[in-house]
Amino acid sequence: MQIIKDAEIIDNAWIYIDDEQALSAGDICVSLQRWLQDKAEILTIAGKKGIRLNSDDDVLQISNEDLAKLDLIELNFSVFRDGRSFSQARILRKHCNYHGEIRAVGGFLADQVFYLHRVGVNAFQFEDEQQLPLAQSCLNSFSVTYQQSTC
Repeated sequence: MQIIKDAEIIDNAWIYIDDEQALSAGDICVSLQRWLQDKAEILTIAGKKGIRLNSDDDVLQISNEDLAKLDLIELNFSVFRDGRSFSQARILRKHCNYHGEIRAVGGFLADQVFYLHRVGVNAFQFEDEQQLPLAQSCLNSFSVTYQQSTC
């Protein structure tokens, strides 16, 4: 599967592991609940680590110490109308000073990519890869903005 990262279309090496699945080596992403519950075990596994946040998860449950150990935070959009993940991205970048990859996943739209990028999202994983070229072009939708960007 391909994604957009830092405005380029690239291959995705990350694997999301559901809470019911066994942990495996590699670049893995788990739910916030699983991270909080099994962090010690997850940290022993070879590969990079990431957390997937649902829109109702509290970003501030992730300690600064944990943020330093994470290479990826996925923001899961259950539906495109739920804008709480925009706030999560901004909190991670501005208040938590997180410098790793923040990736939008799930049910967001290509039209939202420009705005997601402005609040700190730097990677986008669409359910339909055919959206990638359109989404990539949406990163430059506007040449003038009125508000300060997070990125």
